[in-house]
Amino acid sequence: MRSLLSQPTDKEVKMKPHDRSKQIVNRILEHAGITVNGSRPYDIQIENSKTYARVIQFGSLGLGESYMDGWWHCKRLDQFFYQLLRNHADRILPANIPDLIYALLMRSTNMQSRRRAWIVGREHYDLGNELFEQMLDSNMQYSCGYWANAVDLEQAQVAKLRMICDKLGLKAGMTLLDIGCGWGGLAKYAAEHYGTKVTGITISKQQQILAQQRCQGLDVEILLQDYRDIRQQYDRVVSVGMFEHVGPKNHAEYFKVAARALKEDGIFLLHTIGSNITSNKVDGWVHKYIFPNGNLPSARQIAQAAEGHLLMEDWHNFGSDYDKTLMSWYANFCRAWPSLAADRKYDERFKRMFTYYLNCCAGAFRARDIQLWQVLFSLNGVEGGIKRYC
Repeated sequence: MRSLLSQPTDKEVKMKPHDRSKQIVNRILEHAGITVNGSRPYDIQIENSKTYARVIQFGSLGLGESYMDGWWHCKRLDQFFYQLLRNHADRILPANIPDLIYALLMRSTNMQSRRRAWIVGREHYDLGNELFEQMLDSNMQYSCGYWANAVDLEQAQVAKLRMICDKLGLKAGMTLLDIGCGWGGLAKYAAEHYGTKVTGITISKQQQILAQQRCQGLDVEILLQDYRDIRQQYDRVVSVGMFEHVGPKNHAEYFKVAARALKEDGIFLLHTIGSNITSNKVDGWVHKYIFPNGNLPSARQIAQAAEGHLLMEDWHNFGSDYDKTLMSWYANFCRAWPSLAADRKYDERFKRMFTYYLNCCAGAFRARDIQLWQVLFSLNGVEGGIKRYC
């Protein structure tokens, strides 16, 4: 069988650029078992023939933007991305210039410097508390739930919070630092159920405001602060869904800061999305529209960055649970859309953007293309080891 991207035949060379682009895209989709204008839920319906050239020219950015512009649609985007990624069709598409440029920048530039670290706060987490309040659970957890014994999003997120607190061995009177505290859900839960004194830091002003309101009356402090400015020590340190914004050039410093923040017998829990491979490659569409300057760490990057600073006690992967979490968020987003659209802050293009984001991520986790890890660390090793949660 001829390679999907092998040298074109004489007949193909004579094709018009549009026809050649269409042929390449169709081959890639066929490799994933997807049919253009087919009848299955994961088959895509092309409304604008310029989609083919846009995908070939701009890769993932072109695919996402053409969807946002209404050039194509699909009944089940989550299944579409599952098909693509499970069959590794994403590896067939040639690298495009925007992605190559960003990969080079990642190697030569600190894309998550102190100055740039605040960008994702402004552009994503400050989209509006009303959006996230309606999409998330009552604890406003914008990270993977734990579905082992849960039947809905609410139960899954409470189970995740309880699991984190139990893994850390939280007790009344302990101090806890939450790096990237979001809207304060974990801080509130730890203070209420474990009697812990919590300090949370975030780079989102909107998150800080709501977190302070939600934690009012509790022994909780929410600071607008970069993690590199942490100076105090705590009994326990936790970081949920924040390490993805740190960037490879700052991984070692991040672990240095976490170690410095721990008391001698302290424990640190890292909850992060992870990449199967070590790479500077990022999805061009996600970088532009969802998480600017983000980069998923690999297991090797985490281990290497932690070495010399912290001792790894436990590694837990429950990445498949993120699929259920994202699809629950998407269901909530769809139910909330009429009220969200009513104030005219969010338009139809935003709806398509967020629909694409939630479904492509769900498909990626379902295909096991990306992972979700909880890693426990200590400074010098816990005598007798740490009791496994699962």
